[in-house]
Amino acid sequence: MGLRLKFNIVLVLVFFLGFVVAGWISYELLQRNARGEIVRNARVMMEAALAIRGFTSKEVRPQLEPLMATTFLPQSVPAYAATETMGALRKNYPDYGYKEATLNPTNPRNRATDWEVDIVTAFKNHRDKPEIVGERDTPTGRSMFVARPIHVEPGCLVCHSTPAVAPKSMVALYGEVNGFGWKLNDVIGAQVVSVPTALPIHNANRAFVTFMGSLAAVFLFVFIALNVMLNSMIVRPIRDMARAADEVSTGNFDLPEFQAKAQDEIGVLGASFNRMRRSLEKAMKMLEG
Repeated sequence: MGLRLKFNIVLVLVFFLGFVVAGWISYELLQRNARGEIVRNARVMMEAALAIRGFTSKEVRPQLEPLMATTFLPQSVPAYAATETMGALRKNYPDYGYKEATLNPTNPRNRATDWEVDIVTAFKNHRDKPEIVGERDTPTGRSMFVARPIHVEPGCLVCHSTPAVAPKSMVALYGEVNGFGWKLNDVIGAQVVSVPTALPIHNANRAFVTFMGSLAAVFLFVFIALNVMLNSMIVRPIRDMARAADEVSTGNFDLPEFQAKAQDEIGVLGASFNRMRRSLEKAMKMLEG
């Protein structure tokens, strides 16, 4: 096995190990960053919904209260305002979702589905948990969600304690069956924001392929460059010296001396070989004489 082959085997093994380690680290980092971006987008939507809720409660509801005696206006309900606004957002971004999933809602569209019931139950069992982040399969693909609990506040009991104290216009619109019996500070639902994972994960995978392709190109360039340097600086000089040594060992001293141009170890070896050859040639002549 030649010197160049041994060197290339070691070089390929080192490059392969580095390629695998770099690929694993970069893939994990890109995937983690992609999921972090998804969660940040979901939290931005969540904060937007909370801002809409707060604005409706402080600015809109007081203006509509005089009209509520005769006609119930759902636009005065913070949850309704947030759901409608986020619903308008879904016209341009249909894969994004927002829902105020409630166990016993006044409006049937807010009733929690099976997986949302599990989230609400988790909040009820762990009252100190401020948020749940998870991932699930949907009909449109993989999706991540961020959920926060909905607690019953004093203002909620005006409409949701009993039908007797609730606005008559609301009872007339939704009936006396749903949305009552809430208790102060109880967890009755969860705000759930869903964000698709397809695009960020696709971008992360594309960045990974680009990075690994660039890394492979760099490795290939370094491999070729090292082989060229190895051949010109080590393999060829040693091969020439080996050929000359073989000729000298058979008594052929007609070969030109090794040209030691470099001042490195190969140059020192070449100069030593030339001195040894001259000494051997003189010794042979003395023996012949």
